[in-house]
Amino acid sequence: MADRHQNPAQTQQQQRAPRHSYHNTPTNASTFLRKLQGSAPNSAQLVGFLTLLVSGAILLLLTGLTVTATVLGVIFFTPLIIVSSPIWVPLGIVLVLTAGFFVSMCGFGAAAVAGLSWMYRYFKGMHPPGSDRVDYARSRIYDTASHVKDYAREYGGYLHSKVKDAAPGA
Repeated sequence: MADRHQNPAQTQQQQRAPRHSYHNTPTNASTFLRKLQGSAPNSAQLVGFLTLLVSGAILLLLTGLTVTATVLGVIFFTPLIIVSSPIWVPLGIVLVLTAGFFVSMCGFGAAAVAGLSWMYRYFKGMHPPGSDRVDYARSRIYDTASHVKDYAREYGGYLHSKVKDAAPGA
């Protein structure tokens, strides 16, 4: 009951008073320093970061120099390229066609050598990869040809007799 009859000014002070003290007391400062020291980088991490920083700066500088040299080269050599383009365009076309012909002939030559090598091994009986499929296809073709031949013999005589009935003098 005594709590109910307190002075209203005292009640406001109690409500405004902070529950936790965030002032820089010696215990809070030492805790902060301990946490800071615990997460501080060691010397190897520091050297790695400095190496990363230096190499990044060097690469950034080299990138800038490269872009600058490229832009200046385009500015200075564009008139020369435009003036000499009647020479460069046909020469470029001839070079591209020659290179394409050479590469395609090399590819066709390699395919021919591979095919001839496979055929040599197949006919020598060395059973190269895929020879079983060729043997199966050959046997299927032979069976189909023999069935067609038998069918022609069987029904060829029938048709021949029908032709004689239609044209007796034939």
